[in-house]
This record gives sequence, C-alpha cells and structure tokens, in this order.
Amino acid sequence: MKILHIDSNHPLLINQLKELGFHNDEDYTSTKAEIEEIIHLYDGCIIRSRFSIDRSFLTKAEKLKFIGRVGAGLENIDCEFAASKNITLIAAPEGNSNAVGEHALGMLLSLFNKLNKADKEVRNGMWLREENRGVELDGKTIGLIGYGNMGKSFAKKLRGFDVEVLCYDIQSSVGDENCKQVSLEELQKKADVLSLHTPQTVLTEKMVNTAFIEGFEKNFWLINTARGKSVVTKELVLALKSGKILGAGLDVLEYEKSSFENLFSNDQMPVDFKYLIQAENVLLSPHVGGWTIESKEKLAQTIVSKVKATFAS
Repeated sequence: MKILHIDSNHPLLINQLKELGFHNDEDYTSTKAEIEEIIHLYDGCIIRSRFSIDRSFLTKAEKLKFIGRVGAGLENIDCEFAASKNITLIAAPEGNSNAVGEHALGMLLSLFNKLNKADKEVRNGMWLREENRGVELDGKTIGLIGYGNMGKSFAKKLRGFDVEVLCYDIQSSVGDENCKQVSLEELQKKADVLSLHTPQTVLTEKMVNTAFIEGFEKNFWLINTARGKSVVTKELVLALKSGKILGAGLDVLEYEKSSFENLFSNDQMPVDFKYLIQAENVLLSPHVGGWTIESKEKLAQTIVSKVKATFAS
C-alpha cells in the first residue's frame, strides 16, 4: 500500500510504517490542487491541518482506503462523504490528551494566582503583593463540558485537589471515579470553573454565548483548550467586562484559522481581540495545549498502531 504524507510528523511514523511494508511518499509543499492531481495513486493519506480534505479532494482519491489525522479531531475532513466512499478515518485523541490536561491545569493555576500579571510587574520593577493576592483551587467546583479523552485527562489531574469535578456530555454514562456526570443545568448551578473539552461540531460552534454564560448561577472562570469557534469572542468580552467571567485561559481562538499574524498589521485587529490581549485576567497561548515533545511522539505512535491494526498484512 502507498501512503502520501502531506504534513511532517515525528519520524517514527514513517519509519514504523516502512517496517510494516508500506511505501511512503512525502509532499509537504505542494498546493492542495497539486496534491489532488496525484492522490488517486495512493491507498492512504496522513495529514495534520495543512488544508481541508473536502468532497473535491475525496472524489479524486479513487484508491484511498484510509486517512490518518495526527491530531485529536477530524473537523478538517468531510467525514460523511469519506464514509460514503468507505474511507476509514483515523484520529489520535489519546496521543495528546495528557498534554492538554496538564495545559488546562497550568492555565487555571496561573489565572488563580495571577502569575502572568505578577511576572510582568516584577520584570518592570514593581513589587505588588496585595494586588496579586490569589485564590485557591481547593473547595471549588470544576465543570467540564465534554468528557472524552481530554476531559478525562484534566479530571485525573485534579485528583490532587480538594475539588468537586462535574461533567456534562451528550453521551450517557461517561462519568467515572474522577468526575460525576450531571445535567447542564446542574453544572451551570454549581460550577466555579468551566473547562471546555469538546470537538468542533454544529452543536459546539458558538456554544459559549451570552445566553449560555448568563445561565451560570455563579461568576466563573473559563478555560478553553478545545476549539476556538466554540466561544463567541464578542460575548466573552462582555462577560469579562461585567465580571460574570472572572478570567479566561484561552489556548484556542475564534480568529486562528484566518491569518493570525495579519491581525497585528494593517489595522485589522478586531476590537474584542484587542481587549483580550490587554486584559490582565486573560491568559493566551497559540493552540499548544496538546503540542508537547512527548505528545508529538505519542500522536505518531497512535496513528501507526491504528493503521497496523486495520491495514497491515
């Protein structure tokens, strides 16, 4: 079987596939149109996020038996059309779940203890102790929306704290010893912290909007290591200004699929994003929650293992 690698990944991916008898070609620079001209030659395709795998691409992929995405989600693939062509889709949410759980916890603790703000002040000659008095995680209720690999990882990390962990998920019976599954209404009644661990779907896009935010009984902290489009930035900013959201840790942004760098030039920066980058109670990172040295290897290994289990002779 011939596999085309469209994005670079950990070298073990190609090395182990080669050992299993697969022929591997790499093309990390051609345009999508150029790839479409040759995809009919391949049985498999390995991608990350360089471009979307849409109906046009899949129609030209006459021999394709599988697509492996070295990442957690499959939102950049037309999954329904791929299924109609009997193309197996392989993702690797297990590969970076630990990294995401650690990142979410790190963001939360940094926000609670004003570490980002305090660090900047000390570097600028300010020694402001009372202004940087933090709050403790113990005694809080942590609400998770989505309790798959990522949510479970975060809940496991919280076991060392005296906290109550609740989750809401569209799947039933996903709760475990680390987290109690509840209704959305109960989560909104009790949560001091909300952490998102959902894929990008029609149900989760623009999920965190004003009506959703106002449904929480308490003022709360928001952590989003999931997908940027799940949060309506404009309405998040309104909640930050009103104090309904006490602070936000955002590893993903609504804007990131457009050219992010362009937001900082040519007066193209949205006013709401400008607020976020200036707010002391907002912590930002460039979609690196699952982007560790270890997760790069784990993601690749997960794809190899799944391809081997399904397609290796």
